[in-house]
Amino acid sequence: MRFVYSTLPSRVVFGAGRVAEIADEVARLGVTRALVLSTPGRAVEAEAVAETLGERAAGVFAGARMHTPIDVTEHALAVLREKRADSIVSFGGGSTIGLGKALAYRTDLPQVAIPTTYAGSEVTPILGQTEAGKKTTLTSPKVLPETVIYDPDLTRGLPPSVAGPSGVNAIAHAVEALYAEEANPITSMMAEEAIRRLARSLPKALTSNDNEARADTLCGAWLAGVCLATAGMALHHKICHVLGGTFDLAHADIHCLMLPYAAAYNREAAPKAMARIGDALAADDAPAALRALSLQVGRYEDLQAFGLMPADLDRAADLAVEKPYYNPRPVTRDDVRAMLQAAYEGAAP
Repeated sequence: MRFVYSTLPSRVVFGAGRVAEIADEVARLGVTRALVLSTPGRAVEAEAVAETLGERAAGVFAGARMHTPIDVTEHALAVLREKRADSIVSFGGGSTIGLGKALAYRTDLPQVAIPTTYAGSEVTPILGQTEAGKKTTLTSPKVLPETVIYDPDLTRGLPPSVAGPSGVNAIAHAVEALYAEEANPITSMMAEEAIRRLARSLPKALTSNDNEARADTLCGAWLAGVCLATAGMALHHKICHVLGGTFDLAHADIHCLMLPYAAAYNREAAPKAMARIGDALAADDAPAALRALSLQVGRYEDLQAFGLMPADLDRAADLAVEKPYYNPRPVTRDDVRAMLQAAYEGAAP
């Protein structure tokens, strides 16, 4: 047996109510002026985080947007410099975490991430950014948050329409880690456990009353994020970046819909991975089980529901093969177009 497993440096603080320790965690980094980031919808809560930080708060920037547009990052960078911030606190889901990473990439400032969804991107050194209708990704240790605070209380009241797709987005990280280019036995064990935890707890976590399910889902998302960070991505992430970045579609919703189809695309080329996914889902047919979960917790049954047209599928297929990610099955334009057509129609994967 020969493989490489690279661990990534990060501190994780996990538990209900632990967001109250944010001032201590910022102080631990040796910084004194943290800029708190959020989306407009989380602005009030971000202000509360700034109040908890007290004199260590430099202010709040509540302008994070989906897919981390470059112009939003430039605006936030100007605010960060104006307020003389020496650190970043990202409070929110993937959009806010992405903005924090984009700022850290440009400034190398330390970050504390406080995720409020189940995306898992807070433990990856991967940054996706959008400019001129195209989403690109880069990997750098500079974008990895130094500290992550996982507080299940922050997911209480998360709308099912957000929580469900967010959790399947995390499952996608684990699924692709099982057949990614840098897949290894250690990551694969974590990936299978992440899928198992998320599948069993996510449907229960859609109600804010089940504290144990929300904590278990958050733990699964963390594991899945680590898998993505250490093993890499494949076709599923590429097509989701194309669809989301080019057509400005909701990141988690696209992941939720497309995952079963990407898994089916790789079914024959990655049989061991499919067996492990099936074991985690207690199912014989992994893509079918992923589709069932997607329909159970997601918002959309097909790509038509996003407002896409057939011509959009042609463009997406073209972009998906421009700079393809590693994938166990060769990626061809015609095969990707056929996969998109199946998703467009909502056919069985």
